[in-house]
Amino acid sequence: MFLIEILKAVFLGIVEGITEWLPISSTGHMILVEEFIQLNASEAFKEMFFVVIQLGAIMAVVLLYFNKLNPFSPSKSLREKKETMSIWYKVIVGVIPAGVFGILFDDWLNENFYNYITVAFTLVLYGILFIIIENRNKGRRPIINDLRQLSYKTAFLIGVFQVLALIPGTSRSGATILGGIILGTSRHIAAEFSFFLSIPVMFGASALKLLKFGFHFTRLELSILLTGMIVAFVVSLIAIKFLLRYIKNNDFKAFGWYRILLGLLVFGYFALFGA
Repeated sequence: MFLIEILKAVFLGIVEGITEWLPISSTGHMILVEEFIQLNASEAFKEMFFVVIQLGAIMAVVLLYFNKLNPFSPSKSLREKKETMSIWYKVIVGVIPAGVFGILFDDWLNENFYNYITVAFTLVLYGILFIIIENRNKGRRPIINDLRQLSYKTAFLIGVFQVLALIPGTSRSGATILGGIILGTSRHIAAEFSFFLSIPVMFGASALKLLKFGFHFTRLELSILLTGMIVAFVVSLIAIKFLLRYIKNNDFKAFGWYRILLGLLVFGYFALFGA
């Protein structure tokens, strides 16, 4: 049984590592995968696991962007250090909306929106929006092509879009990238700033779930959690690099079509076999 549960954690870590960064909703995938691969653990542990596993994913961002986000690097000039601090200030401004709404309404949102109907609907809705917005932006040049050009107002507004991701199935990266593109950022800057916003958001969400669950793990629970996080970390490194390469020459319409198909699949599955 121990080996089987570890293998489940490996698979869930792979799903998390891929879907956390691509704008296709990790929640949408997890809710579908959980129908077929259910951890042999308490509901309280599983609720905590599906949030804290994101710590593995976020450490991939920390590793990949460590130098860019480190304001204390001795290799940086004073000007570069100030520019790095400016990035962090914009990140702080950007996480305020989701931080406030998340703390106030987390339990209520989970109780009322964590269901297959919501997930299927939001997958399809944002898939359509990706296609519409990319078609609208075809031929337009972004006005923000560097993080130094990103204003605090724009950072805050991207953070407002991140609030939408509190609804399951939306995709945090999808909401922030979509918001960034609407506000005039390039796809690359929208993706990078989305990655940076995820650092305090995921650390905060994980801390809240760990405090709520407590730190008393069985050997199996700890093994499942650590396995999922490590796998999510390794897969996230690959997924982030893939996304950054992909958006150099491609738009997000392919992800939009994928979301629509997945949303229809989620709705069809649960309509046929029951929630």
